[in-house]
Parts: sequence; C-alpha cells; structure tokens
Amino acid sequence: MHSITSREHTLFKQLVKLEKSSRQRRIAGLTLLDGAHLIQAYQAAQGIPLKLIISELGCNNTEIKYLLGRFSKYVEVNTVMLSDALFRQVSPVKTPSGILALIAIPLSEPNTISDNQVFCVLLEAMQDPGNLGAILRSAAAAGVSDVYLSNDCADAWSPKTLRAAMGAHFSLTIHEQSNLTQVAQRFHGQVIATTLHATRHLYQTDLTGPVAFVFGNEGAGLSPEMLQAVSEQVTIPMSGNTESLNVTAAAAICFFEKVRQQCY
Repeated sequence: MHSITSREHTLFKQLVKLEKSSRQRRIAGLTLLDGAHLIQAYQAAQGIPLKLIISELGCNNTEIKYLLGRFSKYVEVNTVMLSDALFRQVSPVKTPSGILALIAIPLSEPNTISDNQVFCVLLEAMQDPGNLGAILRSAAAAGVSDVYLSNDCADAWSPKTLRAAMGAHFSLTIHEQSNLTQVAQRFHGQVIATTLHATRHLYQTDLTGPVAFVFGNEGAGLSPEMLQAVSEQVTIPMSGNTESLNVTAAAAICFFEKVRQQCY
C-alpha cells in the first residue's frame, strides 16, 4: 500500500479539490465516497472504485479491515494510505471515517426520456444537499427509476448529498442540469406537482400508471413555468394548523402512496 505524507502530492491535491468543489467534480467526472457503508453499496451496484484511500488510524479499524479483505481478491483495486493529518483535510466530516473511495460519476443525458419509464422524479432548484439526498433515498426505496435535476439544484454527487442518500445513487439514474419543462412534456404519463391550494388531494388520484412527481425549492416551491408544465396538481391533506410539509416528507408520502396503490 502506497503511503502519502506530503501536501504537495498530486493525489492529495486532487482529493482536496474534489471534496470542496462541485465545479472540480463536474470537470473531472469524479467524486468521493466517505465511509465503509457507501463503499460497500457502490461495490454491490457498480463494482470496483478507482481508488481506496485509507487513513493511518483507519488501517486498524475492524470494519475497514474487513472491507479491505473483501477487496483484496480484486487485483485492480488501487489502495493508498494518507497520514492522519492529510486525511482529516480531505475528509468531508468532522470525525473522519478512516476510508474514502474515488469513483467516476455515472454518465447520463440531461433530458433523455424513454417510453418505458413509469416512475420518475423531477426536482427544481432543490438547494439543500441533505434534502436532496433524503429524497433520493426515498425514491430508490419506492422503486423510482430516474431523477431529473434542474441546473440550479444542489450537486447530486457532493459528499454531503451522497451521505444523506445512503447508497441510493447507485440504484437510480440521475440526470443533472435537465430542462424540466422538456422532460415533463416528453414523459408518457401523469406529471404531478403537490401544491397547497389544489382542489384534488393525493389520495383521490390514480397513481397506478406511469407517474412523474415534481418537487420544487424548499422555500419558493415550483416556478410558474413548471406549474404550467405539469398535468395535475394535488394536495396532501393535513390536520390542525399545519401549513405545509418539509419537501422530503412530502416526497416520501407521494412515493409510497404510489407504491401502496400498485402493490396493496
């Protein structure tokens, strides 16, 4: 295992840039996975990462040693060790996990829609990476195939979004920088937005056919252009004086109402 202790090392400089900059991630087509769980999820769905990066302390961690043992049969695995001081500068969390993986970001066309897509999600101007990751996690659990993000969404492949999604990225096709109105117009099925003032509620809506749910910015909601592009607006019934739901909760309710109608 090659050991890196210098801040001037090319790999260390690359890792720092990838951790901090969405622009660098887009240019390089690379991102970082933090922690054993994400790396195992990636291996199960995608295969072998380009590189494993271990800290000195991580070499003695039982879970990491087990993971390295699983990867040891693959001769193409490239593993390096960073000094603990350097690893802390690369780690996206305050308490480093001890292991990172360098992976290629899967390629996908921004506006590609096929006739056989039956369950999709469109996200407009979603700003918070934690919210974005949580929605991706719920989407994957509900059987969504494709997620389309407008160009002003948070970075889907940032370390924070990846942590919040808990491996969901690897069972979804994620289309960044999409023209959502074009996607909505090309989708062969209902395109549904949740709004507070819709006259029809979610549980009155037939979701057994192809559906694309649309969710907007955490504060501003959907743009007028996006609302004009949807085929139906629905509301989620709420009791008491509650005015609205967090977008991640609203998304999960919608996803699993479709699952309920299809399966039960």
